[in-house]
Amino acid sequence: MSKVLHLDTSIQTSNSVSRRLSAAIVEKIKASHKELEIAYRDLAAHPLPHLTETIFASFQSSDVSWLTPAQQADAFDSASVLAEFLAADTVVIGVAFYNYSIPSSLKAWIDRVVVAGKTFNYGADGPVGYAGGKRVIVAIARAGVFADGTPFAQREHAERYLRDIFSLIGINEIDVVVAEGLAFGPEASTAAVEGAMKRIDALSAAI
Repeated sequence: MSKVLHLDTSIQTSNSVSRRLSAAIVEKIKASHKELEIAYRDLAAHPLPHLTETIFASFQSSDVSWLTPAQQADAFDSASVLAEFLAADTVVIGVAFYNYSIPSSLKAWIDRVVVAGKTFNYGADGPVGYAGGKRVIVAIARAGVFADGTPFAQREHAERYLRDIFSLIGINEIDVVVAEGLAFGPEASTAAVEGAMKRIDALSAAI
């Protein structure tokens, strides 16, 4: 049975384009798999705590008896997040674009799954990823336009970061669907979403 991990990050709900796109991707995957297990996390509605010294220390040892009950709960949640990620064959992420980058809630999740000794390690020739074989599909919604070749391209720190961080842990099969220019009026917004949906349709053959 194939397993999908579906993440959403937008603080918006009904008006969120990234949520709409990520849901469309998951529906495409469901249509091509008779047996599919889907785990869903809404990182905006149920954010993970940001990384702390005690959570970081818990990554290094399975013995958490020295932690307070509250810290033990955080450590258990972190371990659950990592296990959920490792179990997934495909990860679908709806990414809101805030202040040129990803939401902090997604960064908190990343800090639970990009862990030295768990999903990568340092070798003689640099980092070695352990999470290869997974597919990551990212749906990004941007109010402005930051595509390559545009004046603000160098201020795009979401797609680039996600490609880099997943590559660190050995995942190089990353598809990115972008809807941008959403703040440029109804016609531009509609065209952007329609273009992103066509991109999702094109991806579906390989899903």
